[in-house]
Amino acid sequence: MNEVSDILIVEDEPKIAELVSDYLKSAGYTATHIAHGDEVLPWLEHHAPKLVLLDVMLPGRDGLTLCREIRYRSPQIGIIMLTARVEEIDRLLGLEIGADDYICKPFSPREVLARCKALLRRMESSEEQGPEGAAKQGLVLDPQGWRALADGQDLGLTAIEFQLLSVMMQNPGRIYSREQLMEQMYRDHRIVSERTVDSHVKKLRKKIADAWPTREIIHSVYGVGYKYSPEPR
Repeated sequence: MNEVSDILIVEDEPKIAELVSDYLKSAGYTATHIAHGDEVLPWLEHHAPKLVLLDVMLPGRDGLTLCREIRYRSPQIGIIMLTARVEEIDRLLGLEIGADDYICKPFSPREVLARCKALLRRMESSEEQGPEGAAKQGLVLDPQGWRALADGQDLGLTAIEFQLLSVMMQNPGRIYSREQLMEQMYRDHRIVSERTVDSHVKKLRKKIADAWPTREIIHSVYGVGYKYSPEPR
């Protein structure tokens, strides 16, 4: 049986890893540190963390590759990317391949702790949901568990994808510009590009299409943005 550990810190800078680990432990979490990318997957074969803090730049396997592999092997594990690279492509890729959130360096340990707590709360709420919600037909949002259910099937949305869908579903038929969607999705005023929104919409559409192959409920409005329409075209 796998040993349970709350948080795995994958970071090759010892001082950062030690600071984050001490802060998490002081808040009551158990934390383990790995500095080399090649050691992560073998460790996960014998341990079951609830969440992984994953640096993008690592010796051996890089963080983006590890994120993809962890998400494929263990979809229940929460993933927060840590990056000192501010280019949009890194932020975009981190969330495209299944990360739940990202934090840019330099960061304060308080911010890391707050992000970890928020993600763990969402994950715990999702686990506590009973079967009643899953029995509902149509597209149903579960705000407590941060889930979207299509005829009872969990779409497996990331936090950002859930927020995106939630915003559009509040006003069916309303056309949202990319800027309006960014304001609702990123309330911490982080810097993102319109391309990032397009990427999230693309991935959200794919997850909906996997559940409903014959329906299209999120539509592009050329030159303007996107809208949610509950009725198929």
